[in-house]
Amino acid sequence: MAIDVYWGSGSPYSWRVLLALEYKRLAYTSHVLQFSKQEHKSPQMLALNWRGKVPVLKDGDYVCFESVAILYYLDLKYPEPPIFGRTPEEAGVIMRVICEYQAYIEPHVVTVVNAVFGKANLGADEITTAMHHVASEARNIEVRLSKSDWVVGESFSAVDMVIFPGFQLLRRALERPEARELASRFMPVEVNYPALARWVARVEALPGYDRTYPPHWRR
Repeated sequence: MAIDVYWGSGSPYSWRVLLALEYKRLAYTSHVLQFSKQEHKSPQMLALNWRGKVPVLKDGDYVCFESVAILYYLDLKYPEPPIFGRTPEEAGVIMRVICEYQAYIEPHVVTVVNAVFGKANLGADEITTAMHHVASEARNIEVRLSKSDWVVGESFSAVDMVIFPGFQLLRRALERPEARELASRFMPVEVNYPALARWVARVEALPGYDRTYPPHWRR
């Protein structure tokens, strides 16, 4: 069966799925949707995902959306190499860390990123607090990566795929000149979070990584 993936450039949720497809070396047809043209809310896309969001994966007649659900589907359908571990215990840790990221880090990352790109008051208490939480939680990931090449276990897994795009989007936002003061507790990553920086380099060195990179970030 043919795999079609519908995604948007710069969407961290889409990036997760592309990383999984490339890591599993699955053949797929890429459909890049233009957010500026609202293509993700076209009648064709709403027929696939009534929420009008990406990513959406279509594998033959089966349609799946929500990024972590897609990762889980891909791992069950195409189990090698695994991305949710090889034992129930490893799978449990991977899912737990994904849940921790979604509950305790991702909302704050979204707040900071939206503030920077939305040209909000970056000195507002809400944004400063969000950045404080991000920096604090990044320390926990830094500790993990100081002991292992990957966030959980000895190989690239779903939890790396979930965290990496959000981290890259945050870093891109904090590199903007107007975010200099906000970024002072986080950047440069190589100095403040050296294990995280080495992890980023390992992900970037994976086969197929270049095909996952947001096209509009190259401009």
